[in-house]
Amino acid sequence: MRTNQWFRLCLFVLALLTFSTAARAQVVISVGFGPPELPVYEQPICPGEGYIWTPGYWAWDGSDYYWVPGTWILAPEVGYFWTPPYWGWGGSAFIFHAGYWGPVVGFYGGINYGFGYFGHGFEGGRWDGGHFFYNRAVTNVNVTVIHNVYNTRVTNITENRVSYNGGQGGIEARPTSQEEAAERERHLPPVAAQNQHVEQARADQQLRASVNHGRPPIAATAKPAEFRSGVTAATSEGRYNPPPREANNAEAARRAATDASQLPPHEHQPVPNTGNPKLDQKYQQQQDKLYAKQQQEHQKLQQQQEKEHQQMQQRNASEAQKQQMEQRHQQQTQQMEQRHAQETQKMVQHQQPQHEGGSKPR
Repeated sequence: MRTNQWFRLCLFVLALLTFSTAARAQVVISVGFGPPELPVYEQPICPGEGYIWTPGYWAWDGSDYYWVPGTWILAPEVGYFWTPPYWGWGGSAFIFHAGYWGPVVGFYGGINYGFGYFGHGFEGGRWDGGHFFYNRAVTNVNVTVIHNVYNTRVTNITENRVSYNGGQGGIEARPTSQEEAAERERHLPPVAAQNQHVEQARADQQLRASVNHGRPPIAATAKPAEFRSGVTAATSEGRYNPPPREANNAEAARRAATDASQLPPHEHQPVPNTGNPKLDQKYQQQQDKLYAKQQQEHQKLQQQQEKEHQQMQQRNASEAQKQQMEQRHQQQTQQMEQRHAQETQKMVQHQQPQHEGGSKPR
């Protein structure tokens, strides 16, 4: 196995070993009430070849939703697409599912973000021969600057502005088998420019839903973190009806990062590359088998804990009883993640070559 890929596997194991701490830091991604509707806005013109549209969405800062403007982002790798983030009902709170880059567009809640992201897949462009070609029917491209274009009309689009999946009034969409398979593909997190874009949006008071009432003055930008030039404002607001502050997030705060429903899906291990195709295939099969087993255990624990939450609510349990349950769930979740990390570490050690040249282990 090549040195750099072995190093990536080690980093993966290290990430799993620290996973419980990371999960506890994600309190802000669990909210007791849904985000506003998606505002209506125009897409800024594409700034240049290789930029891919990333639609705007509502994020959460711990006390309020805020709008992250849509923007054009340079793809981190040729052939990679952006899977947008989305909010999904988790049984007692809305859970934020982060976006990612990958060779296939995965599930993003069935949300119609527009501009090619109409609920499933991406109709805004395609990769061909190492270049990105833009569908002018759904994207704003200047053909005198960008010549890689085509025109394919998209039909059968469900017109709605609902910004979350599941729950009362949410989009009733489930991932297809292709989208589920995309979750197991190699992913890349948001690039540095996207993170800077989000941080700038979070710091802008005008983008808070409680201030703009679902109609952000900066709905989209031509480039990330550029909030002054190439900006378009929302032309229609999204309804925003938060519950009274004292009721906001009571249940979500209690559950934050304590059970399996709060954990994002595991990253899939990097594809082995030892230089021996048969050995690589064997290692990949071992990884896939372990991944599937861990995912099944994760889902089983999540279903068990969700059932206990519902039973507690039906019995009108006391706060002390609920806290005891949350502590038990946290221990269960952490123990499961530690066990998964140990299993992965053991697998990696088994696949470790005896010599740097990629020799086969005993």
